[in-house]
Amino acid sequence: MTADLWSRGCQRLAAELPEQQFNTWIRPLPAAQVQEQADQAVVSLQVPNRFKLDWIRAQYANRIESVLAELAGKPVRLELSVAARPAPAMPVHGIGGVVQPLRAPQPASALLVANGGSAQTSVSADPANLGSLLPSRQPVSRSALNPALTFDTLVPGRANQMARTAALHVAGAPGQMYNPLFIYGGVGLGKTHLIHAVGNALLADKPDAQILYLHAEQFISDVVKNYQRKTFDELKAKYHQLDLLLIDDVQFFAGKERTQEEFFNAFEALLAKKAHIIMTSDTYPKGLVDIDERLTSRFDSGLTVAIEPPELEMRVAILIRKAEVEGAPMPEDVAFFVAKNVRANVRELEGALRKVLAYARFSHKDITIQLAREALKDLLSIQNRQISVENIQKTVADFYKIKVADMYSKKRPASIARPRQIAMYLAKELTQKSLPEIGELFGGRDHTTVLHAVRKIGSERQKNTELNQQLHVLEQTLKG
Repeated sequence: MTADLWSRGCQRLAAELPEQQFNTWIRPLPAAQVQEQADQAVVSLQVPNRFKLDWIRAQYANRIESVLAELAGKPVRLELSVAARPAPAMPVHGIGGVVQPLRAPQPASALLVANGGSAQTSVSADPANLGSLLPSRQPVSRSALNPALTFDTLVPGRANQMARTAALHVAGAPGQMYNPLFIYGGVGLGKTHLIHAVGNALLADKPDAQILYLHAEQFISDVVKNYQRKTFDELKAKYHQLDLLLIDDVQFFAGKERTQEEFFNAFEALLAKKAHIIMTSDTYPKGLVDIDERLTSRFDSGLTVAIEPPELEMRVAILIRKAEVEGAPMPEDVAFFVAKNVRANVRELEGALRKVLAYARFSHKDITIQLAREALKDLLSIQNRQISVENIQKTVADFYKIKVADMYSKKRPASIARPRQIAMYLAKELTQKSLPEIGELFGGRDHTTVLHAVRKIGSERQKNTELNQQLHVLEQTLKG
């Protein structure tokens, strides 16, 4: 029978999938409609938003079709669509005790408010509610979510794979897995994009969610103002009632004891009510300095993930996609040329793209490798002047407190061999030198020795948080 095909399929999926995955992605779905055809059954399933549709299609669609086909005894085609959302009731806005209608419905249901810091409250338009503007559920932000920063506009790759997957799970089931989520990495790698994407996905799913995005400096400013005014109840009302707190660059809390104390209180209050917290930083929790250990241990209590500098293929994909958005498609060979020469981060990659596109427009020329070379000649000149194998050897030797001569020597103790391998890895990553050329500059070593070092350090970087952080520091130092 196909009448109960979906319910039987759900029972089967519940037994086969991990409980957390089933409860997050399958259980909340409405009952599917099953249409019998001569040679197959068509199962139509509506999901709340585009984000969940894409995730279910990518992760579970084949599994669902397989299970349903086995139960139905014939092929099954799964059709996914986004359910139409009912129009929300017009909210009203209370300012200074006066109830005023909003000029237009806002996507965040007036929850993300650009305001100088005064308390605001949003309530239902039900007349029964108009007499009680209570100071609760009132997050105020000077910096709202950027609607352009979504999972759809984030280019996926190995560099952000783990962080992106974790963020998708949080967006689908806030307050459950990976709480808090701590994302770290160098500047311009997409940390801010990722946390905005979570906020935008949750807002699409739950328009009434209490979501607040801010930079750590804004939290510090709020603490200072409330400390001066002795109004810490307002601070608690703003932060303790959230469903999702997104905070950038928590390393700025260093040395600010009162800020750390207030953030610890907000952190505990939000976790107690199963609200979700996502933080970003330039280093992993235990690498933060001048921040209380009880706070860093909380940061590390959920899931800590790194975003790496994008690999070559990912940089090429980013350039091609962003060029298309600008209406100026970039040939693949040009994208590879730019990507090979701009390695630091996504922000610098975007800057290089803007220079190439602007140069092409102003000169009325097609986008070619030669044009890109002309447009980026200053950047390429600086890069070639600053990053050399000799510079890498000196920087790594200084960092690990060994002699530069040890880079060329035949000595093999771990205290010397390890930094030498790291220097070889960075030479391959940051210069245009071939493996034999690098080997020659490291005391005439064979290219296979260099290849072994590059693979060894590259593999360990993915697993060793401390090594990854050291490499981040060295890369940023070398790139100036």
